[in-house]
Amino acid sequence: MSAFDGLDVQLAPADGPVAFGGRLDAGELLAAYRRGLFPLPAADVYASAYNEARYGGADGVALLPGGDDPYALAWWSPDPRPVLRPDGVRLPGRLARRLRNRAQRWMTTADRAFGEVLAACAEGRQPVWLTAELASALVELNALGAAHSVEVWEGEELVGGVFGVVVGPVLSLDSMFHRRSDAARVAVADLGARFGAAGGRLLDAQWDGPHVRSLGAAPMARSRYLAELAAAARTGPLPGDRLPVARLV
Repeated sequence: MSAFDGLDVQLAPADGPVAFGGRLDAGELLAAYRRGLFPLPAADVYASAYNEARYGGADGVALLPGGDDPYALAWWSPDPRPVLRPDGVRLPGRLARRLRNRAQRWMTTADRAFGEVLAACAEGRQPVWLTAELASALVELNALGAAHSVEVWEGEELVGGVFGVVVGPVLSLDSMFHRRSDAARVAVADLGARFGAAGGRLLDAQWDGPHVRSLGAAPMARSRYLAELAAAARTGPLPGDRLPVARLV
């Protein structure tokens, strides 16, 4: 049994949280993603108090059992949802030229440094959402093959990356980072290429905005997105080989 059983995401607000509370272990986290939800833990008690003041008792927002402070954990499912096809990540011409010049310097891998990618995505981010509890659940999902990372390397230095959770033919883009210009964009393009090779059909960018639109994301109605999640299609293992970035351009 999951706290999300019986929750009708279709009836939830389009631009606000769907629910608060519940547990943040690996099983419940995967159950949430299967229903088109993703978590947003509160950074501190003040953020939790704001959630309660702003959304407590709001129409369509569920309060899930579990946890000492339900408003410390929000679950979202924006409508519409920004999505990309695996082969649709946009690499501008200027970047393509740079990648060709760096063909012997930048390489990519998948799932070789999942924990390092998580730590880099959390580093210096305010407000803090990638909490230790969430990171622990994601590491467990990675061990189970349900969460993946792509790493961008310059020699032996990790210069960019992205991670996300897989549900059938859909892979989320939960967070990304860069230590070199455009390395995060390269990580997303590489993840798309690998996921497409594994049979994936859709990358979910979660939050709409200029950055994800620049990657090539387009809005998809939540009803259609949920139908994509429910599709019977399954994906194979994500190829993890060390590969040159030049193949992406």
